[in-house]
Amino acid sequence: MENLDFKKVEKKWQDFWYQNDCFKAIDFDPRPKFYGLIEFPYPSGAGMHVGHIRAYTSLDVVSRKRRMEGYNVLFPIGFDAFGLPTENYAIKNNIHPRIVTDRNIETFIKQLKMAGFSFDYDRVVDTTDEKYYKWTQFIFKKLFDNGLAYKSKTYVNYCPSCKVVLANEESQGGKCDRCGTDVVQKEKDVWFLKITAYCESLLEGIEKVNYLPRIKTEQINWIGKSTGAEVNFKIKDNDDVLRIFTTRPDTLFGVSFMVIAPEHPLVEKLKDQINNYSEIEAYIEQTHKKSEFERVQMNKDKTGVKLDGVVAIHPLSGKEVPIFVADYVMMGYGTGAIMAVPAHDTRDYEFAKKYDCPIIPVIEGGDISKEAYTDTEVGQMINSDFLNGLSVEEAKVKIIEHLESNKIGEKMVNFKMKDWAFNRQRYWGEPIPVITCPHCGQFCVDEKDLPVVLPNLEKFEPGQDGESPLASLDSFVNCKCPKCGADAKRETDTMPQWAGSSWYFLRYCDPHNDKELANYDKLKYWLPVDWYNGGMEHVTRHMIYSRFWNHFLYDQGLVPVKEPYAKRTAQGLILGADGNKMSKSLGNTVDPVAVINDFGADTLRTFIMFIGDYEQPTPWNENGVTGCKRFLDKVYKLLEKVVPGEEYSPALVTPMHKAIKEVSSDIENGKYNTAISKLMILNNECSKQKQLTKKDVETLICLLNPFAPHMCEEMNELLGNKTPLVTTPWPTYIEELTHEAEIAIAVQVNGKLRGTFMVAKDSPKELLEEKALALPTVQNYTSQGTIRKIIVVPNKIVNIVVA
Repeated sequence: MENLDFKKVEKKWQDFWYQNDCFKAIDFDPRPKFYGLIEFPYPSGAGMHVGHIRAYTSLDVVSRKRRMEGYNVLFPIGFDAFGLPTENYAIKNNIHPRIVTDRNIETFIKQLKMAGFSFDYDRVVDTTDEKYYKWTQFIFKKLFDNGLAYKSKTYVNYCPSCKVVLANEESQGGKCDRCGTDVVQKEKDVWFLKITAYCESLLEGIEKVNYLPRIKTEQINWIGKSTGAEVNFKIKDNDDVLRIFTTRPDTLFGVSFMVIAPEHPLVEKLKDQINNYSEIEAYIEQTHKKSEFERVQMNKDKTGVKLDGVVAIHPLSGKEVPIFVADYVMMGYGTGAIMAVPAHDTRDYEFAKKYDCPIIPVIEGGDISKEAYTDTEVGQMINSDFLNGLSVEEAKVKIIEHLESNKIGEKMVNFKMKDWAFNRQRYWGEPIPVITCPHCGQFCVDEKDLPVVLPNLEKFEPGQDGESPLASLDSFVNCKCPKCGADAKRETDTMPQWAGSSWYFLRYCDPHNDKELANYDKLKYWLPVDWYNGGMEHVTRHMIYSRFWNHFLYDQGLVPVKEPYAKRTAQGLILGADGNKMSKSLGNTVDPVAVINDFGADTLRTFIMFIGDYEQPTPWNENGVTGCKRFLDKVYKLLEKVVPGEEYSPALVTPMHKAIKEVSSDIENGKYNTAISKLMILNNECSKQKQLTKKDVETLICLLNPFAPHMCEEMNELLGNKTPLVTTPWPTYIEELTHEAEIAIAVQVNGKLRGTFMVAKDSPKELLEEKALALPTVQNYTSQGTIRKIIVVPNKIVNIVVA
């Protein structure tokens, strides 16, 4: 029998599936629903990479299995198409981003179909389509109208290369996510979304979902809830107060200096009292050349300038406390001011040593002449007046009572996460639907006037000094106020790429609705997403952003569930064959389309799922590709052995039932590599047989179908079946038949193996003893002495002790 002509067969079945709507999700169908979601791709000109194949194949496997199990499956695809890469490419090649985007989407869809993914292509969304971003703007308007979108002048992370403001999530490590350039601090008017109003809600929701533990941990750490107190330190000879937040109010008596952010408003307010203001001013100027990462990283050299002429008064002791301006304190966290307890904080300790500040231990333990003593979760208070002798926990309670009763502080909860910087000074994004009128103020346009359409600019390069290119288009900027008719101006900044991806999972439920973002009853039918898969790099950005939007929309009564994703998994990277991350510069990338052309989509899909533990990074292995191709060829050749028969071959009853159970379980637990391994074992068992019944091969290809659907559909047709595997029921197993009918029992005499025998599983001890003693090789030894003891381990061993 010749090998399968995979190019011919794959095109045949792709045409069949897509022309016959085999993957169409049906609203309100009475079958149980399954909503499987993958992170929709950015449609770059390069098309798919092997990471896409790995991320998408896993949920394609699950979705195909669910259809065979009788579910109404929603497995959609779309494109997150606004953003810098397309715009930068368009600028470089003098092609409009609209043309680039449409071309890239067309290429991407062609490649997705080449890989045989079972997406419902009737529900494709494109974030750059005005019919889609009308509703992105609608959600922004809702946020604005509810006080959760606001504009403020602040220092932001700015990429001088991309000429764009970046959120903290986009500039981790002090570098721009997109181009790798070092970001700098720049003062700008910035739109923010008040995500911090939902910190508690987001934390509570994490406890109610089935996410990988590491995903939960990353989100919890990113939100960064901390409980402590805010304390007032008065400024000497002044009515002003320096308010600090601390998670350790029990250490207040150990404070020996204060540190405020260079941007703290007190600096400007008290400049006439600061004797060295010119020195402070120069330091602030240097600070703004640094990224936030450079400022706060722990291992950098600590710098600061002491305020000469301005000191704080300790609220408990009444002593003077010096104040420093230092770049490692940020205005965005807490109050922009900290109390320093150098005896128990490594950073404060280094700073105190450098600037000759007192180091006062307040928790017993350690040797502060050498280093800070930081093992302070438990211990006894010292040098702390009325707290002396108390445990740390007792001191925390008592000090807060004291602060509140004396009105010098109060218990407070703080969060590490900051409000979401939401505007970009670039062209290729959703226009922010805001108008500013000299009489009516700042407001969002009415819903009936949405969308505010992105104008078709010929010149879309970034403006000077980070200004949006839309600002140069008078016909867009200048408008009439819809409230009073006066001359007004439109907002010219656009939304970040994260906007469109913060709600796309909702739009999939009703993608063609032009009256609302999605029909509530359809949302109620499909939500929540049952299984969401994507990259770990998005769990503290996209996932938190989209959960925030969904929580807000739930509070507005626009969506029926608070948590959008019931389950979330993540794939590991596929590395180059050299073990390094795939990179064009290293020359170790793999083109999945080339692999499909050379070996077939089924081979690529099977190899991608077999390559290793799905959650772990795994290097590419060309030999593994050819090995998977050989495996599929062997499966296909089983057709040569098929004889009529609606029952399993006697020798394959247990292997079949066992494989059904284990492959099913492995797919549900994301153990795709072991599922394929067990299919290889089953294939080997089938290959040993001289003949195979039709049912033997049918069950094997049903189990293999989610991984290699084209070949399996072809084999199913060649077996004479009229129903395609897409809707063929998933095989079932009988638990009792998953175990071998007979097992081998080892027999030892005085600890040495002397024979084995076969017996029915779970046979009684008496029978095992009888059969063991009947073995001639055992009788040779028992006849020469006296049997002292017989130890029987059911289903494993009989050990005979002979004196």
